[in-house]
Amino acid sequence: MNEFKEAKQVYEETPIPAELDQRVRAGIRQGKAKRARRAWGRRLGTVAACFAVVVGALNLSPTMASAAADIPVLGGLFQILTVRSYTDENADRTLEVEQPAVTGSDFADAVSAEIQERVDAKTAEGEQLVAEYKDAFLATGGSQEEWEQHDITVSVSYDIKSQTDTVVSFLVESNVSFSNAYWERTYYNLDLAADKDLTLRDLLGEDWVTICNDSIRTQMAADPSVYFDESMGGFTTVDETTSFYIAQAGNPVVVFPPYAVAPGVMGYVEFEISR
Repeated sequence: MNEFKEAKQVYEETPIPAELDQRVRAGIRQGKAKRARRAWGRRLGTVAACFAVVVGALNLSPTMASAAADIPVLGGLFQILTVRSYTDENADRTLEVEQPAVTGSDFADAVSAEIQERVDAKTAEGEQLVAEYKDAFLATGGSQEEWEQHDITVSVSYDIKSQTDTVVSFLVESNVSFSNAYWERTYYNLDLAADKDLTLRDLLGEDWVTICNDSIRTQMAADPSVYFDESMGGFTTVDETTSFYIAQAGNPVVVFPPYAVAPGVMGYVEFEISR
């Protein structure tokens, strides 16, 4: 039991190369902890104007316009498209961005503005992390030539999980390659006709908690050695903050981040909930 808890703690701390001394290790961990306390808020009503700038840029930027050429149409009115797709390289890192947007209503525009804000924040955070890592590396005797061998990538991308005429489910993923602690996924499940975010309650009904919990425990019981039990800090129950996406068949798929219910080597762990 202690081994699992210790492994979980190690995962949540930024891994630092062996060549860094203890003082630098502590400084970087403190900086990570401070960043981790920043809460992500959905500010849909206040940032919609930002999206108009992004869509307007489609007419100005060949890179953005070419990225938007392949546009999945949801229902004649609604579309999901790539509004930014680029790679930027320098001696310190490679930055790769593929950013989605949804069009067709004020609600869709507001969601897209929130996505833009999130992408900008995650790329800026990645740049800061790389700069701190480099400073620590050079301060402890590393050379610029050695640093350039690290081949660090900061990336933001998205993946459409399912879509119908009016419903789309997708995730936006960000990552900094030198540390899995900065691997993050945000899921969007949108009913664009009704102008709302879909919830597990919407998909499964009033008894959604019991339905999810029973299904997840049944699936875990099929291979109990893989998953943490409750004494190890493992699964207890779903709630309103539990991440999920909608599979193409229409079933919700509940998702837990690394080390939430199983060893980190399993990455994000998914359970499809049948109705």
